[in-house]
Amino acid sequence: MSVFTTYLQLGFLHICSWQATDHLTFLLALCAPYVLADWRRVVALVTSFTLGHSITLALATLGIVGVNAPIIEALIPVTIILTALVNMKQAGPVLDRRSRRETPVLWAAPNALAAAFGLIHGLGFSNYLRALLGAKSRPVAELLSFNLGVELGQLLVVSVILLLGFVLLRMVGVARRDWILTVSGAALGVATLLLLQMAQ
Repeated sequence: MSVFTTYLQLGFLHICSWQATDHLTFLLALCAPYVLADWRRVVALVTSFTLGHSITLALATLGIVGVNAPIIEALIPVTIILTALVNMKQAGPVLDRRSRRETPVLWAAPNALAAAFGLIHGLGFSNYLRALLGAKSRPVAELLSFNLGVELGQLLVVSVILLLGFVLLRMVGVARRDWILTVSGAALGVATLLLLQMAQ
């Protein structure tokens, strides 16, 4: 197996794993306000997040910036909590589950904020990747393939979330607002538990 393929697989499995609870929960919160018909917007959000974490992952892995692991590990659930709270606030009193026009927007510039949160998550990824690379000084191919693997893993996860939402909203008849509040509430609960565990 080539180096590129090896790190592509490692990046993919780093996301598609129950050990990646924090990143999976962030993706859940990120996708909560959107339906399957909004997939282009969701892909843009996820790609913005990937660009953000790719920057800090490269900088930290190459030793250009330092990482205070405890602070970064605490900030990751904070990004989830903020995303979930905004989703719940913007869900509003009534949302038509069949109307795309009523899709709440996370913030005025959701892609920029997804990228900003990606900067934090990238620093979290860096500890894992540095442990894999050991003393390798210029892991350019490894960084590229790992980031690509992470992006593919994220796209798979958000596809599952959007498809599940489609089934529940369009086929089962769950109200759009209930879906957003339930999913965001679940993400909020998981992130709060993660934060409390770190405080112990």
